[in-house]
Amino acid sequence: MKENIINYKDFKEPSEDELKSLQKEYLEPRMSEEQLNRLKLKMEEAKRENRKDRNRTRVTRLAATAAALVIAFIALPNMSPTIAYAMEKIPVIGQFVKVVTFRDYEYEDEQHRADVEIPELVVEKELQEAQPEEILENTTDKINAEIQEITNELLNEFTNHMREELGYKELIVKSEVLVTTQEYFTLKLSCYQGEASGYVWNYFYTIDLISGERLQLKDIFVEGADYITPISENIKEQMRNRMAQDENVYYWLDDEIEELNFKAISEETSFYINEKDNVVISFDQGEVAAMYLGVVEFEIPAEVLDDIRK
Repeated sequence: MKENIINYKDFKEPSEDELKSLQKEYLEPRMSEEQLNRLKLKMEEAKRENRKDRNRTRVTRLAATAAALVIAFIALPNMSPTIAYAMEKIPVIGQFVKVVTFRDYEYEDEQHRADVEIPELVVEKELQEAQPEEILENTTDKINAEIQEITNELLNEFTNHMREELGYKELIVKSEVLVTTQEYFTLKLSCYQGEASGYVWNYFYTIDLISGERLQLKDIFVEGADYITPISENIKEQMRNRMAQDENVYYWLDDEIEELNFKAISEETSFYINEKDNVVISFDQGEVAAMYLGVVEFEIPAEVLDDIRK
């Protein structure tokens, strides 16, 4: 286990209870088979679009994104909203990278509620000589631009929903530092949208503090190694064990609808490295399990990947 750089007692986890409470309130109704199929198709389309977006250079879009956010805020109706802009520092969470709140946005009326905190990664200037400051700054700039683009799209959707008076709408965006060690730093951006039902999904940003680069899943394994098969098979084993232990747990594994069944992870599957240095695979709500289970994660035991980890 690698040594943590921060004292987690000083770190306040943001609104995890609130997200869970919202899940329970909105997700109890079970979806029909037709609704599940439509949801699956929409999620796959969203994933494909997200993968395309990741290949673009986002830094050049930062100014336009910020301008669009300002326009979205100005356009909000004057219905006693609470709108707060902040450059409020969160406790330093690493020797090399810290998080500040770039902007806060809160709004609430009888039909709408938004609670959005937009984080920003900042590189500490007191880097050691061996630390790749320029690369690290470039990496954090790209991550910040991506986060602002995501939140901008969500806020635009929220404000358009209000203008068109389409009924109840809720939006919550929070961030959390999952772990920071001498080698890795991971920020999680959690998003929740609620209407007739709710949906939770996450984005993970893991930085290799040695190289300064944002990590992809393949980067933590020996070049050319097959990491997809052992991870996927271990996840299936964990799924079956969990379902055997709890009749209320259900994963898309041996379902009659073949298209829903989990077969294997991909190179783009969400992941992070926890404080035990184990790989954790994360699936968004409804991606591999019944909607009422929310976001589900699988920690892969070290012995499964020891032979192929760098």
